[in-house]
Amino acid sequence: MDTDQVIKAARKVSRPYRVDDGGKFNMKDFDPGDTAEFGDEDKPRAKEALQTGVEVLAKLQDVLYAQDRWAVLLIFQAMDAAGKDGAIKHVMSGVNPQGCQVVSFKSPSSEDLDHDFMWRCMKHMPERGRIGIFNRSYYEEVLVVRVHKQILEAQRLPQELVHKGIWDDRCKDIRHLERYLTRNGVIIRKFFLNLSKKEQKKRFLARLDNPDKNWKFSSADLKERGFWKDYAEAYEEAIRNTATEYAPWYVVPADNKWFTRIVVAAAIIDALDSLNLQYPEVDKVKRAELDLAKTSLTKED
Repeated sequence: MDTDQVIKAARKVSRPYRVDDGGKFNMKDFDPGDTAEFGDEDKPRAKEALQTGVEVLAKLQDVLYAQDRWAVLLIFQAMDAAGKDGAIKHVMSGVNPQGCQVVSFKSPSSEDLDHDFMWRCMKHMPERGRIGIFNRSYYEEVLVVRVHKQILEAQRLPQELVHKGIWDDRCKDIRHLERYLTRNGVIIRKFFLNLSKKEQKKRFLARLDNPDKNWKFSSADLKERGFWKDYAEAYEEAIRNTATEYAPWYVVPADNKWFTRIVVAAAIIDALDSLNLQYPEVDKVKRAELDLAKTSLTKED
């Protein structure tokens, strides 16, 4: 399969999970266990498809880096054990590390809390020619902060600014930020890894039963699971209020990790292809310089 065919296939695979009109979004329309035309017996074909996608992604990233015009921001959000780390690791495995940066956002520091809610993320926006990956992001401010109101209290906002419409205000601010970034050449794609509660339980038990995976489990994970319904509602509202044509969400089925990675890779390939990337053209002055260098080298003993 040549590059054009892979790009066409990537578009076909990823588009069903793309949400670019939040007003029509309903989480119930997306099945966490969906695998499209792939079945369990197709896993070898799926693995091959992912490898092909990774190779094409690496080629596109090379042109992105050389052209040095666009930046790409990939945002990953999910419930615990949904597979964000694995998806990033496998999908980006062929990308030149020089042109890619991954930032994982944990609990905010005291310095972070003394700034606006997007400050710590803005410091890590990707440069032109590079792919920036946010493992969690400013979206935590309308997700975990919405579920746990005590976190909002710790942000020390003026009391008159903390009202029932604060979440709508923050979503509006996020839309405006993403519009601003887009107008400055930053292409944004956002991924919600849609994991079922049943599959999360299965993965938690696997972590507890396997000594090599014990380190992945925290009692806090189990505590957060108790807020499943609240998180589901927060995610639905966040996606509904921030899914746009210029910064779409992909609600990616996450019950089968192998399929999750295919969809993520396909969506990134589709995004890069939309930029009509080209290697920089060499002007006459540069061409003359290259010809001179070639002549000099060929004359060497």
